[in-house]
Amino acid sequence: MRNLLIIKAGKSFPSVVKKCGDFEDWIISGMIPLPCEVKVAAAYKNTRLPDYDSISGVVLTGSHAMVTDREPWSERIAQWIPGLVERGIPFLGICYGHQLLAQAMGGTVGYHPKGREIGTVTIKVNAEAKEDPLLNVLPTEFPAHVTHSQSVLKLPPGAGLLASNEFEPHHAFRLGKSAWSIQFHPEFNARIMRSYINEMAEFLNQEGLSPDLLRNNVTETPDSNMLLRRFAQI
Repeated sequence: MRNLLIIKAGKSFPSVVKKCGDFEDWIISGMIPLPCEVKVAAAYKNTRLPDYDSISGVVLTGSHAMVTDREPWSERIAQWIPGLVERGIPFLGICYGHQLLAQAMGGTVGYHPKGREIGTVTIKVNAEAKEDPLLNVLPTEFPAHVTHSQSVLKLPPGAGLLASNEFEPHHAFRLGKSAWSIQFHPEFNARIMRSYINEMAEFLNQEGLSPDLLRNNVTETPDSNMLLRRFAQI
């Protein structure tokens, strides 16, 4: 039986991991009931990626690394991604994974010209998303958790834009029939989001952002969260 693969592109902050777990824990929890066995590959530790015929789907996590640094482990994932897309193996890229899919398939990634987006924000889906197998469960507008300073500045050729907001024009897109890419974090809950804001409070103050205001605006995001279970079903 094929496995659902989580490619781990890094670790969260140690304090967050101690209180809340790490990226793969949040993703697995959000997918319950699981459709098959889940394997985790710590790619940032140079763990070997499996053969395509051994996997039923792939989730590529977020990371505190930057795609534009082109770390060797990240470049190996980028070289592996086109084979997934060509074979139609379901793929979900989250934040770093979103950006790496775009770069691997010919898009452009870089620092957002307006700086950092962090906290709970409102995202809008477009008309194309209403026919999309993954995002068609979402309402027209929904809250989601975000934390990123780099973005997909240009979509890869053939990508269909699915969601955006006033800050981030490329919050979600699809390539082919089954490769999805989302900038927001469906694996975060309110506690995790607040923990990130607390951890980054000093940097946020330096950037002219108010940690108190951001914390007060954090809400739960059930619509965003259900995308993980939906992807597992796919």
